[in-house]
Amino acid sequence: MALTILQPLKKERGLVGVEKVTLAYAFVTALIALFLWSRLSAPQSIMFTRLCVVAGMGLALVLYRLKPCRLTLLVRYFYPLSLLSVWYPETYEFCRVFDNLDWVFARADQWLFGFQPALSFSQAWSDFWCSEALNLGYFAYYPMIALTVIVPLFKDTATFSRTAFIVLAAFFLYYLIYLFVPVGGPQYYFCHIGLDQAASGTFNIVGPHSRIGLDMLPSPGSNGLFRTLVESAQASGERPTAAFPSSHVGVSTILMLILRRDNRRLMWWLMPLYVLLCMATVYIQAHYFIDVVFGFVSAVLFYVLLDKIYPRVERFGYSAPPFSLRLKQKSNQ
Repeated sequence: MALTILQPLKKERGLVGVEKVTLAYAFVTALIALFLWSRLSAPQSIMFTRLCVVAGMGLALVLYRLKPCRLTLLVRYFYPLSLLSVWYPETYEFCRVFDNLDWVFARADQWLFGFQPALSFSQAWSDFWCSEALNLGYFAYYPMIALTVIVPLFKDTATFSRTAFIVLAAFFLYYLIYLFVPVGGPQYYFCHIGLDQAASGTFNIVGPHSRIGLDMLPSPGSNGLFRTLVESAQASGERPTAAFPSSHVGVSTILMLILRRDNRRLMWWLMPLYVLLCMATVYIQAHYFIDVVFGFVSAVLFYVLLDKIYPRVERFGYSAPPFSLRLKQKSNQ
């Protein structure tokens, strides 16, 4: 038995789709950082991050040129995907220079319902099993992304490359919105103005988004494994940013649209987690209800756009050779 992942490939010039969209995002945000330079708290760090990202992509490309095989090609695909944990918290550094807009979205929810869904939902469904089920859905977000992206590796290159590009580009589109829409979500805004104010429908204008701070409301629901996991994840990497529209709803909806086309069996397996995840965004007070609505709408628009432009982006200057992680039997002849 031999791993086809180590099979040599023909040397190809140019960049794959995920590399191109990463460079595009790095370039656009670098221009934004230059424009906002005097208002950013650490613009030098933002620019240094981009230099490191470009250097890492250059190193991955050099490795592929020296040893063109499926393994080094996979490094080129997964390196840009791994940078999502770098780009996300950085959106807060940009949006904090603007005035906070949470009061707009809290008032929109109040106008629609006459109350705050983020508060009432968590109070009505506070028992252990409801809490654990919803927190399980929220925690399943990144495993769902990983499954959707990785499973095509066992089938064909085209599906994997297309999936990786659409998922990564969708994140970048959401992050570009977050740079200029400073909304932290109920867990930050209600903590800042006070729960009594929020429950009474009084939503003060905060002013600069940086005044919100990093303090959060305690997680709703009963103590349990998945509630603890969600709390730990938020404590380590969450920031008062990225509330509108909900990228959790948006990206997970895009995953379902991808799987509807490529792998309906996996789509139906993940559908219960998807439904729980969408509900959990409001339940754990990370989002206003209106964030969820626009998460759905934006997901459909982004998916149609990215699916349409993918062939042109991936074809430009580079034709990705086929690869698979499956084992291949050596011929005895």
